[in-house]
Order: sequence, then structure tokens, then C-alpha cells
Amino acid sequence: MSEPLRVAVIIASVRDGRFGPTIANWFTGVARERGSLDIDVIDLIEHDLPNQLSATPSEATQAVLAGVSPRLAQADAFVVVTPEYNHSFPASLKSLIDWHTTEWQAKPVGFVSYGGMAGGMRAVEHLRQVFAECHMVTVRDTVGFHGPWGQFDEQGGLIDPTEANSAAKTLLDALEWWGTALKDKKAQAPYGS
Repeated sequence: MSEPLRVAVIIASVRDGRFGPTIANWFTGVARERGSLDIDVIDLIEHDLPNQLSATPSEATQAVLAGVSPRLAQADAFVVVTPEYNHSFPASLKSLIDWHTTEWQAKPVGFVSYGGMAGGMRAVEHLRQVFAECHMVTVRDTVGFHGPWGQFDEQGGLIDPTEANSAAKTLLDALEWWGTALKDKKAQAPYGS
């Protein structure tokens, strides 16, 4: 049996009262039901990267990078759990993206979004453009929650999981296909060679 595909699930929101961890806990629960995935949750509230980029980061910034960069590099694929802020995605996520280069390349990324009427889809559409510039493959199928606050019970479980579980399965099927294909190809020849 081949080794599991390493999937980093990134919780993008760092706002007070955020709902991202609830959605991420549900999603990782669904993902962990597959024996073929090794899930690593990266919560950006634990990695306070500065917005000012530097080729020679301070010792404090190097310490923050040391806590997240190796985990991104080890991942074969990513899922971003993101809210929509002002028709786009959080600055904390953009900072994480911009501090890294090779860690993203030739890997797939899927999206679980949430928000008001648009369910975070405008954030996802912006992220597709950004991640394309990072040489990533964005998975077409997404999971989106329109007004999620009333869809989860007090323990963080989905009240009616049927539709969301089906969407998560579709996303994970595609992510696993792309992740395996790109991982196998990189084993034959490094990306960009």
C-alpha cells in the first residue's frame, strides 16, 4: 500500500469570534475517514506572520516561519478553509502565501469557504488567481457554506450533513487524484526541470 497523501488544511481566519475552526473540524473529520490521507491542520492564528516581506527576516519572523514553512513543504496537497472578508480572503492568508514560494509549487489546493449570501465564493475566486501564480492546481469543486452559523449544532456537528458531506467527498476525490498525479510526476522529475 502506498503512503498516505499529506494534506495540509489551512484555517485562514484569525478574527475574534471566528467560525473557521468549527468548519475545519467538520471537514477534517470527513477527510480523516479516508485511510489514504494524512491530515495536518495549520491554524493561522498560531502563526503570526508580518505583512512586511523581507529577504532577510528578523529572528522573530524566522521563528514563526520555522513553525509553518516545513509543514507546507511536506504537504502534497492543501485545503484552505476561508471566510469571505469584503468580497475577498483574509490578509493572514495572503501573508502566508507571499512568504512562501517553492512550498506551493506543483501541488493541488481545494477550498472550503463560508460567509453570508455568497458563501465565501468570492474569496475562492480571488484565491484561484493567486494560487495559479504560485504554480498550483486549484480543484474546481468546492464546499461552500451560506450563512453557516445556524447549520452547526452546539458541539460543532452539521445539523444536516448530507449535502456538505457529498460536496466534501467530491472535493477530496479530485484533490486526491491531483495530489497523487503530481506527487508521482515529481518523483520522476523535479518541477520546473
